[in-house]
Amino acid sequence: MKSYLDCIPCFFEQALRAGRIATNDEQLLKQLMDELGAKLQKISLDSTPPETGRLIYRMVKEITGNSDPYRELKHKSTREALALYPALQRTIKKANDSLLTAIRIAIAGNIIDFGVSATFDINTTIKESLLRDFAIFDYSIFKDNLKKAEHILYIGDNAGETVFDRLLIEQLNKPVTYVVREVPVINDATTEDAIMAGIDKVAKIVSSGSDAPGTIPAICSDGFRKMLDRAEFVIAKGQGNYEGLSNEKRSIFFLLVAKCRIIANDLGVSSGDIVLKGINV
Repeated sequence: MKSYLDCIPCFFEQALRAGRIATNDEQLLKQLMDELGAKLQKISLDSTPPETGRLIYRMVKEITGNSDPYRELKHKSTREALALYPALQRTIKKANDSLLTAIRIAIAGNIIDFGVSATFDINTTIKESLLRDFAIFDYSIFKDNLKKAEHILYIGDNAGETVFDRLLIEQLNKPVTYVVREVPVINDATTEDAIMAGIDKVAKIVSSGSDAPGTIPAICSDGFRKMLDRAEFVIAKGQGNYEGLSNEKRSIFFLLVAKCRIIANDLGVSSGDIVLKGINV
């Protein structure tokens, strides 16, 4: 997915939000805004938002000296999600369609996104996600492809959300490889975050080799690209992965909440809608 002019104010907002978490030094924050403004002049709108996000969060780290400003927030999100895990597991087991309920809960977890907003209500989002209609609902195709697959490549998104991914993985009943970011970027999940959520109990954890807030194959490791090329069944969570992978010429199922008007427009849905979309399936 390309970038749009409307993305530019969002890039500044993301940088300032991350910068303020990383430091209280106003001079450093002014430097961050100045340097970002200079760099954005040279960035093509044909580039994906995660490519620009990668640049932004590298700048935040370099200018503030804080390599993981969201670390405590990530840990807090994961602890809060783990507290909900037993009750959500019971909800899934009691459901008429356990797989669909687990998908709904996994999508609800996608609201834990500090790149989009500093505030969210996960409990309300879960309740709404269990009841509301999907704006895009490729569930029958998802189930058909799942039956045929012997292995699943599951590309994760945010820390905390990983707990909800774990609940879905438990319902897939297939071997799963779970993909995380190589190094911290926003509140995206790294290996440390995935292990804290218990993903290692249900899947093999691997890194994409990327430091972008989304999966852009061209800047991922050779090992991950080969894994993606060979994958029979791919699940990609969240907006950043949709932005980076939606133009890929292979089958992928995207699970997300459309939290951004630009992404909602690209998908043909409304902001706040829940989506299970398959491409090239």
